[in-house]
Amino acid sequence: MANTEDEVIIYNDEVITCIGCGARVQTVNPDKLGYTPKSALNKGIESGEVYCQRCFRLRHYNEITPVSLTDDDFLKLLTQIQDTDSLIVYVVDIFDVNGSMIPGLHRFVGSNPVLLVGNKVDILPSSIKYTKIKDWLRQQANAAGIRPIDVELVSAKTSFDIDHLLKSIDKYRDGKDVYVVGVTNVGKSTLINQIIKQSTGISELITTSRFPGTTLDQIKIPLDDGRNLIDTPGVIQPEQMAHFLNGKDLKIVSPQKTVKPKVYQLNPEQTLFFGGIGRFDYNSGNKKHGFTVYVENNLFIHRTKLSNADEFYKKHVGGMLNPPTEDNLDDLPKLVRHEFKITKKSDIVIEGLGWITVPEGVVVSGWAPEGVSVLVRPAMI
Repeated sequence: MANTEDEVIIYNDEVITCIGCGARVQTVNPDKLGYTPKSALNKGIESGEVYCQRCFRLRHYNEITPVSLTDDDFLKLLTQIQDTDSLIVYVVDIFDVNGSMIPGLHRFVGSNPVLLVGNKVDILPSSIKYTKIKDWLRQQANAAGIRPIDVELVSAKTSFDIDHLLKSIDKYRDGKDVYVVGVTNVGKSTLINQIIKQSTGISELITTSRFPGTTLDQIKIPLDDGRNLIDTPGVIQPEQMAHFLNGKDLKIVSPQKTVKPKVYQLNPEQTLFFGGIGRFDYNSGNKKHGFTVYVENNLFIHRTKLSNADEFYKKHVGGMLNPPTEDNLDDLPKLVRHEFKITKKSDIVIEGLGWITVPEGVVVSGWAPEGVSVLVRPAMI
């Protein structure tokens, strides 16, 4: 075993990489990627499972360590895919579809077929029709220039329909390698862990976390026919809600269990605040209406008058209106207003937060941190 000039470790003529994140392991510089103490490295080699110190801390203490890879570094790794002959499994977050989109994905995958996978289906209300969600995902993908060969809905967390996804992957890959791609925080590595578990019985081989940016290099998992399932780094999408919140706040905002609908009877010129990271205004309409809200069950929702909503927000954001908490307040961009005139029953979607079902014949506004998408779609329920 010896160090090369770039400080990586060679063992049995192979470069040792962290099985958690894919970074090349080194024992020299604690501030660089792949660092692990020599004693931990020796134990890892003996056990056959080498983790860098960053992944060890993430797995055992849920501590995230900043990394030195830039967005360009991530994208350079992805551009290698266009020169392959493979199936692309593209994972998106059902609650953050626009934030899950990789700009210019076709440039990274070339002419390879794309299987679109909507993750976190377990948090959707049981009354929602999966066919509508699939159609919505396909429409959003088409709008982004992506033409998926099929759409699958799964839950990496609960392993819902993973077996059906595996059958689809086997069907469409036709003996090719499989690249799993997605932006950070969509559950991509958790999904691969479920695939590995069902295939081999090994649990949590790849490092996962609620923090964005966990996988640092391509990780290859051998398939039975000699081809590989390859986990790629999550592309950092700066307009995701996840990037404006710390881990504690993100857990409050991102649905953890099946979302329970809440109905609010609103008069025109009333406002709902979703903590301090989202807002909904019923601007005008001919009467009182019921508005159904689908967000994380424990997220604080406050109703007030539209006329004093701006002042109320300034006074209480970071306090009564949380998240964000005070220590994360400076990282949150200002809320931006998006107005919609509704002509048929629709959902106002605040990406990464949830949606509000609204009736026809009203004018409403959705507010989100600057850069986060707010859009309207036909009602899913």
